[in-house]
Amino acid sequence: MMLEMPALRTDKEVEAIMAMSEKQIEALGFTEHSRRHAGIVSKWSGEVLRMLGKNADRIRLAEIAGYLHDIGNCINRKDHAQSGAILAYRILTRLGMNEFDSAEIMMAIGNHDEQYGIPVSDISSALILADKADVHKSRVKKTIENVYSANIHDRVNLAAERSYLSVDKAAEKITLFIEIDTAICSVMDYFEIYFVRMQLSRRAAEFLGCKFSLVINGTSLL
Repeated sequence: MMLEMPALRTDKEVEAIMAMSEKQIEALGFTEHSRRHAGIVSKWSGEVLRMLGKNADRIRLAEIAGYLHDIGNCINRKDHAQSGAILAYRILTRLGMNEFDSAEIMMAIGNHDEQYGIPVSDISSALILADKADVHKSRVKKTIENVYSANIHDRVNLAAERSYLSVDKAAEKITLFIEIDTAICSVMDYFEIYFVRMQLSRRAAEFLGCKFSLVINGTSLL
């Protein structure tokens, strides 16, 4: 059976787990990890592989991995990649996906977090790049009375007006473009919390046979 995104999005178990994931993240006061983030990461994961000329099946698997990658947050934020990977495998096999493809997605989800993750496949690499690229002010859900006294994670996201990935297959280059309001946070603030994530993104791009570049406010930094 070929599982498609519409069936996954409307599955009652997936909806319940994602709702609990959102509830826990909100209680912790973290930046948004809801259906919005899941949808963006799903779309960008597939788009990375599409732009690199991968076949439709690999693109579909990347989109599914992107949509489910943070469901482990319903259990605990700690080690959410690993717990989410196991949850995803069980959900996908229940929905009729074959064991091999389900295991591919499990492996990708289990490796998306920068603490322990490494790029181990084209799907995991696309997921890493898409997940780390989603930086935007809309991800800060709590009320911030004074943006300048907010914690650095909130300030970096509040400052981000736009972020997107660009894939140039001919040049073998994947670029993350970010536009930030430097009155809210400096470029150095961004690097302070995202340096490890950018290192993982670079390794993911290299797995896909590309170089990784980071451009902030029109200036190439990596």
